[in-house]
Order: sequence, then C-alpha cells, then structure tokens
Amino acid sequence: MKLIPTLLLWVGMSTMLLAQENEHKVIAEQGDGIFSILRKQGLDPAKYYEKFITLNIENIKDGSMLHVGREYIIPKAKDSFKETGVRVQMSNGTVDPIFDAELATMSRKSNSLKNAVYYLIAENKIEAENKFTDDIIKSLAAELMVHGATVFVIESGDEKVVERKPLSEVEKMGAYVETINKRYLQNNGKYQRLLIIRANGLIKNGNMDVAVYHHNKSEKGQRFAENIQSVFKRNSISNRSYKDINTIFQDKNSLYLAKNTLPAITLLTIDSGSKISKKDGIPVRSDKKSFTNWVTSGILKDYADLSIEE
Repeated sequence: MKLIPTLLLWVGMSTMLLAQENEHKVIAEQGDGIFSILRKQGLDPAKYYEKFITLNIENIKDGSMLHVGREYIIPKAKDSFKETGVRVQMSNGTVDPIFDAELATMSRKSNSLKNAVYYLIAENKIEAENKFTDDIIKSLAAELMVHGATVFVIESGDEKVVERKPLSEVEKMGAYVETINKRYLQNNGKYQRLLIIRANGLIKNGNMDVAVYHHNKSEKGQRFAENIQSVFKRNSISNRSYKDINTIFQDKNSLYLAKNTLPAITLLTIDSGSKISKKDGIPVRSDKKSFTNWVTSGILKDYADLSIEE
C-alpha cells in the first residue's frame, strides 16, 4: 500500500528537478529592467511581462524593479527569437541562435509570417573576400523573424573545419538535403521555402546584376521566384524589358537540391555590375539594406498571395 504514495512522490520530485534543470536564468545587469532583460533574451516584453513577474516575484522590488547581480528566471517561449532563428552548422552538427547581442534591438513588427518556415543558404564563390551574401542572409533572417517566421540559416562550415577534411560537393549537397528535409518534416503542414543567395565573385559598391531561378517542375518554386523577381524589376536601374528572362535551374547543384529537398526552392544569383548585363540579370544598386528590403517584400507578397488563395 505504501508503494503507490512513494512512487507518486518520486515522480513529483523528478518532475520538479527536471523543470529546475530546464529553467533558463540570467543575471540582471546595471540598467536592466523587465522589458530590456526580456528583449535581450529574444522575447516579446509585452507578451511575457506578467509571466516574468510571476516567476520572479520574490526578486522584484516596488512591483517592477530588478536587483543588479541577482538571477532571474526567463519564461520558456517557443516564439522567442532564440527559438525562431537558428543557425545550423553541417560540418559539426551544432545548432545555435542566429542572433545574440542583436536581440536587444529586435522587436516584433507583425505576425504575418507566423506559419512560415524559411531555409536560407549563402554561397560565396570567393569565401575569404566576399561577405555580401552573409550580411544579406543575416539581415533577411532578422526581417523575416520580426514578422513571425521561423528561419533556419544552413551553413556548410567548411572553412572552420580543422581536424577533418572539408565536405566534397556531393557530400555537401547530401548534407543540405538531410538537414533541410529533417526540419521540413518537423514543421509539416506549414508554408516552407528554401532560398539560396549565391554571389558569383566579389560584390563591390556600385551596380550588380541579380537573377532569380526556379525548378521548371515546381509551381510553388516558380511563384516564389517570380514574386521576388518582380520587386527587383520594379527597382531596376535599367529601362530594359524583362519578358524574355529565362529563369530555369541549369547548374547541377541547384537541380540536385530542387529534386531532393522537400520545400520549394528558389536561387538568387548576384554578379558584379558591368556595362553589358547578363541576359538573365536585372541591374540594381549594390546596397545591402535595399537588397534585403526587396527580397523581404517579394517573400511577404508570396506568402500573402498564398493566404488569399486559401
């Protein structure tokens, strides 16, 4: 008869210990208030203000003031920017938040992309010199996240590998497929898209040519590409007509990903501007902020159009 109460007590204690282990605590610094400490952890202060007070009532003075140097429990939140923005390193399998110190400046703009999941890949032909796409990917991730999206930035991490050989192209493509498809299945039922931004050489100040490609057998990928492409057309520095642009995948890596990854895929390529533009290129100014805004606008339009249809 004593077995059941003892078992229940053990289960209860185990649950309490597990909850304590899973608690995330931070130490209040000089100048921290409830709003700032929540924002620095990637949480919406307005949404989690009351929960924070409930968890930390014994360490809050005058109803809302924090004690510098004391530990405070941070509410668990699936919509935290630390949870909705993740960087995946394929070379060693590490998964980390995309943003850390930047979280203090991020705030929710809308929930228009709350059921959307994006996989972002930056490809630089000149890894050591060209960080244009890396900066764009990070800025784009932030813009999508503040509109409620979940974002995975997928990195090969080859340049950071010391004790093992870098992945071959075949291995890298296979790792991309495995990494993306695993998360796609975990988010089954949501709107999911894969965007690759590839710089073909060093991007300098001035002009650049942008081309947006899709797989010819993917209706979703085509619409995704066309919505992004239309924004760049409107902001082109050329008066050229773009009706004849051929935007079908041709390189083997893009084709491999298109055939094997589950989300619809779009490839955006960037070339340094020249007097003679590529046939598929749309000449635009090489301004990172504008570039990010244009891609974001195309993505928001694609999601909005789908929501209207449904």
